[in-house]
Amino acid sequence: MATFIVLLDFTDQGIRGLDDSPQRADAFNAFAEQAGVKILDQYWTIGSHDGVLILDAPSDDVAASVLLHLGRGGNVRTTTLRAFDWGEAQELITGRS
Repeated sequence: MATFIVLLDFTDQGIRGLDDSPQRADAFNAFAEQAGVKILDQYWTIGSHDGVLILDAPSDDVAASVLLHLGRGGNVRTTTLRAFDWGEAQELITGRS
C-alpha cells in the first residue's frame, strides 16, 4: 500500500455548504473504502488549508481515481503528496529494496 497526504481547500461551493461537510466526508470515505483505499486520518484544519486526509491506496492509480472523484464533487480542491515512511525512504535513498 502507498501512503498519501492530501491537503484540502474548500471551493466557494464547499464553504457555502460547510454544514454538509461531515456527511460529504462520510460518503467519500465509503466510496474510497469500496475502491480499496483506507482512510488513516481525516482532519478539518485552520490555517493555509481547510483539511488534511491521510490515506493508504493499493497504487498511485487507485489514489488518483478516488481523489478525482472527490474533486468532481466541486466542494474541495486537493494537493496530493506521496508519503514514504522511514523504511521506504531508506530504500529510496540507498537504492536497496
